[in-house]
Amino acid sequence: MGKADRIVQEDASGSEAATWARWRSVANLYHAFFTGLILTVVVRRGIPAAEEFVFRVFRRQQQERFIASLEKLGLSGLPPAVAAAQYHYFSNWIGGVSVEYMYESDRKAWIRYPPPRWIWQGTAICGIPMEVSRAMLRGWHANNGVALGNLKVGFVCTKQTVDGQAGLEGYYHEADHELSVDERLVFARHLEAPPFDPAKLPALPVDAWPKRRLEKAYRSYAQEYVKTAAPVMVQLFGPEDAAHLLHRTGKLIGMQFFHETAAAFQAETVKPYTAAEFASFLATVLEAQDDKATITEQGGAQVVSQQGWRLMADATEYHPACAAVLAGLFSGLAEASNPHLRLSLAPAADIGAAAAFVWMIHGR
Repeated sequence: MGKADRIVQEDASGSEAATWARWRSVANLYHAFFTGLILTVVVRRGIPAAEEFVFRVFRRQQQERFIASLEKLGLSGLPPAVAAAQYHYFSNWIGGVSVEYMYESDRKAWIRYPPPRWIWQGTAICGIPMEVSRAMLRGWHANNGVALGNLKVGFVCTKQTVDGQAGLEGYYHEADHELSVDERLVFARHLEAPPFDPAKLPALPVDAWPKRRLEKAYRSYAQEYVKTAAPVMVQLFGPEDAAHLLHRTGKLIGMQFFHETAAAFQAETVKPYTAAEFASFLATVLEAQDDKATITEQGGAQVVSQQGWRLMADATEYHPACAAVLAGLFSGLAEASNPHLRLSLAPAADIGAAAAFVWMIHGR
């Protein structure tokens, strides 16, 4: 059974296809931001800080999403080790991650993330220390048994891509005894996963997962990492330092991904944008992430009023410094569209996720 056989095949109208392409473009932008943010912390704050950051992000994701998603994915009645492995298979596959699943027994099931690794996309993998990759496993994989209320469940990692091995690979198992903290994640590089057989892959309940839902989940997968990561940055580094790192990362990603994003929105990618043209483009980007926006003119500047940041509306420990994510991304997009455009957020401080974000776009 191939990937195309595991989802509902639906003929999308032209407008639906365009909407889904925009959703995917937003997902790619947030995906790139998250990968870039990890690299920013590695380079500017060092490996120990990056290790702690990644651990906190993945532990919080695990605590907020794992148990709640088991029922949505139809996995709540499975044996613990199998449920844990299938969760990683389905949740990552929905998000566009290359992932494999191999059932061995009710007490042992494998997952493998073959190259290219989604989280360390492109050449970014060359800058990821092994400690940071391990922090991801400690944050999530090592804690699934705890979340399930079964301290016999742990994860054995047999390969790490960042160590030069052919993918991230390992298995969930249910031991005969309760595992200590140090036993919940162990490494066994001498072991190999069984052969991957696509015909034996589990399938989503297709009636509950139509194409539109899958496309929206694809977008949410990348966005949720940023939703978690931004507040973690604030808690770890403080609002001022976090805002600087978030903005710098966002601006670099916005500049690097402008042409790709504009192409997905069927927008101009050659001639420089006017302030009005960029305002229109920004409004469509906001719409593609489910944020309503209006455009007005004020004192020679284009004003895009974003009616709240829907992604962050219920974010745990949201802080106004998190707005630096959008400020950086949108500044980068603006300056890549025309180096003479300048974008600012007014008011620049103390803005809540549910409040209006007022973007001022000036030409010069």
